Amino acid sequence: MTADKTRIALPTLWLLGKTGAGKSSLIRHITGNERITIGNGFRPCTTTSEAYDYPDNNPWVRFLDTRGLDEANYDPEEDLSYCQAQSHALLICARIDDPEQSTLIEALKRIRKKIPTKSVLVIHTASEQITNLSERQRAHQYQLQQIEEAWGDSLPYILMDLANFNAPIGAESLQQQLIELLPAAAHLSEKLRLREEEQLTFNQHKSLIKRYATAAAATDTLPIVGFITVPSIQATLLNKLAKAYELQWSRKDLSAFVGTLGTGFGIQYASHLGLRQLVKLLPVYGQTLGSAGAAAVSFATTYAIGRVACLYLYYQRHQTPLSPEELQKQYRQAFTTIRLEKIDEQNH
Repeated sequence: MTADKTRIALPTLWLLGKTGAGKSSLIRHITGNERITIGNGFRPCTTTSEAYDYPDNNPWVRFLDTRGLDEANYDPEEDLSYCQAQSHALLICARIDDPEQSTLIEALKRIRKKIPTKSVLVIHTASEQITNLSERQRAHQYQLQQIEEAWGDSLPYILMDLANFNAPIGAESLQQQLIELLPAAAHLSEKLRLREEEQLTFNQHKSLIKRYATAAAATDTLPIVGFITVPSIQATLLNKLAKAYELQWSRKDLSAFVGTLGTGFGIQYASHLGLRQLVKLLPVYGQTLGSAGAAAVSFATTYAIGRVACLYLYYQRHQTPLSPEELQKQYRQAFTTIRLEKIDEQNH
């Protein structure tokens, strides 16, 4: 019973827009989760809508998507009833380069009298896709006029382009509007601010992390040597990063950091390192393929450790530590991303 009450009490952001309007990108931006897509992790809540609670554990926001908007004879009544039972804001999403919004317009005409205007925000997405400024302005004015005429009132709006996850256009405007639309979004906005600031801070140290990752990879091409040098290089990197964040690692801090990544991380890391060293001792075959593989893994591991250390140190400094699950997810993501990046570089 308690879980149901918590589920109902969640502030809800209702995303209304055609397929391809940028709803998934918007949710990825708000949550910071690049892997979220409409339908992946969403649960059905009506015959034509789905909901996504974020995060999975102790969620503090819900997203509602109307999947049926592009379907013929879409009837929003069921969706509307679902939304009205919760505290929510309506985010109208429309690509600025898509003038055909008839299904969205029809839906707005049907719901306009049942949702207060103060709870609505128009988000014109893909704003940078029209490079000519005068053409962009005309497209925006035409689209906004259509939406406001359907709604019967003027509406607040923002222009956004989320093509670049790490450098979204219109992010600050969105944060401010969310706070005004939904008081509970102030918590969400603070999370967004910290995440964006952390990303900017990490970008300043990214080249340093890559240099140490390269050094670790270079020393790990020789049999047994990497057994000593790789952990030493990684420890030096951690100390450098701590100094950059104006913090210091104590033995207790380092244990806590490794512990945060999970007890399996240290065992897995040590076993993989040992296995790589053994492979490199094999005659000819091991000393070519084994060394190459060891170097690649050491590079990715060192980079991932550096990336997660930046996250850990940043949020420790702001006294808002991340959960072990979040740090573990970020480690895996950083490891995979940099491996794919290196493979792509080698192929080109």
